[in-house]
Amino acid sequence: MKSDVVEVSETKKNLVIEIPPDEVNAEIDRVTREYGRAAKIPGFRPGRVPPKVVKQRFRDEILHEVAHELVPRAVGEVLRERGLEPVATPDVPHVHVHEGEALMFTATIETLPPVDPGDPADIQLRRESATVADEAVDQTLERLRQRAARFEPVEDRGVEAGDTVVLDLERRKIEDGTPGPSEKHENVSVETGAAVNPPGFDEELAGLKPGDQKTFRVHYPADYAVTELASAEIEYDVTVRAIRRRVVPALDDDLAKEVSDSDSLEKLREQVREGLTREAGRETDRKLRAELLKALAAKVTFAVPDALVQRDLDRRTEEFVRHLFEEGIDPRKAGIDWEAFRNEQRGPAEDAVRATIVLDEVARREGLTVSDEDLEREVATFAERSRRTPAAVRAQLEKDGDLERLRTGLRRERTVDFLMSRVTISGEKPATDPSTHPSPPTRAPDGPGRGVRRGPGR
Repeated sequence: MKSDVVEVSETKKNLVIEIPPDEVNAEIDRVTREYGRAAKIPGFRPGRVPPKVVKQRFRDEILHEVAHELVPRAVGEVLRERGLEPVATPDVPHVHVHEGEALMFTATIETLPPVDPGDPADIQLRRESATVADEAVDQTLERLRQRAARFEPVEDRGVEAGDTVVLDLERRKIEDGTPGPSEKHENVSVETGAAVNPPGFDEELAGLKPGDQKTFRVHYPADYAVTELASAEIEYDVTVRAIRRRVVPALDDDLAKEVSDSDSLEKLREQVREGLTREAGRETDRKLRAELLKALAAKVTFAVPDALVQRDLDRRTEEFVRHLFEEGIDPRKAGIDWEAFRNEQRGPAEDAVRATIVLDEVARREGLTVSDEDLEREVATFAERSRRTPAAVRAQLEKDGDLERLRTGLRRERTVDFLMSRVTISGEKPATDPSTHPSPPTRAPDGPGRGVRRGPGR
């Protein structure tokens, strides 16, 4: 077999390969014999069909199988001889096999040139301050206070601003002065003053008491957010079932006991500050790691192989789709320009690939690996989070081809940790290890009115 390597670029090479005729003929004969043993051709007993007849009857199938056998074998042999490691499956666009002739083809591969990670100590990073301002603590306490609000029934007065009104509601669209078909909803909670309420709706409810009924019309503006209601005139029949007022508790020791494990406001304040400090430390660490990856990416000066970039773009797209599903959004109906999305992500994907190239080289040089036991622990963690068995999670990962990708991700995380312990970091040092201290437990009290409210224009 003859072969030659043509350098197309720093990362792309063409393997020009020629397989001699005798090797091609031998493979054609082998495949022909296999077909002959199973061929059923009228006038011939099974296994007794002459090779010439078999070749005539199954010519295309035989030549296709010969190419499928010879090409990967030849490419693999050349890669081993030349010491080449492609980052993706070699691309072999056109192969034509003819009996009695040499098989000539070109395989295009993408490889990685050598990269020097350098001395980690030469990488200069700066840790930002993780100080938490008093205003941030006050804002967090106020959010806890608002979350602890209760909704109490109102029976001695009519609807006022800020009340939540429970309605039975019937609405009809007015076309040319004539009401159309009605649409009924029961037990609709409307918070008066909410931005989603149509103009004038709150004023029509003002003063109504439980049991009161009222019919009125609302004119929606042309720029109303709900397209089908823009410029429409809607007639409403409402019956007030209940009125509730929102009562926000005082910021005191009782609130501290209600929303946390603290027995006083002062202890809750300390707990909140500690939690915010830990989160600030985590955010600082995230930024440091991001800066490290940026510094590593800068060490790769060649154009990264497109196969790796496409692989990272696929990962980003999958993660975005998964996020949409988790948010209850169907990606197929979201009107997303996926080509534009991938184009926007190409730059970050290229930077990520550059960083991982250096990380993988550091891991190779330092002998950083992930054992089967490490992998099983990670699978068990995933299983616990998803409330599934480790065996089920592992089976799914194997089915999706993600098990080795998980191992690779763990190895790269370990490599980042290794480098973070050796780079030069200036600025404030963290007071504590933020990963070892969980955030203070807080619980939002259950109560009526905590569901998502649907406005009358929805």
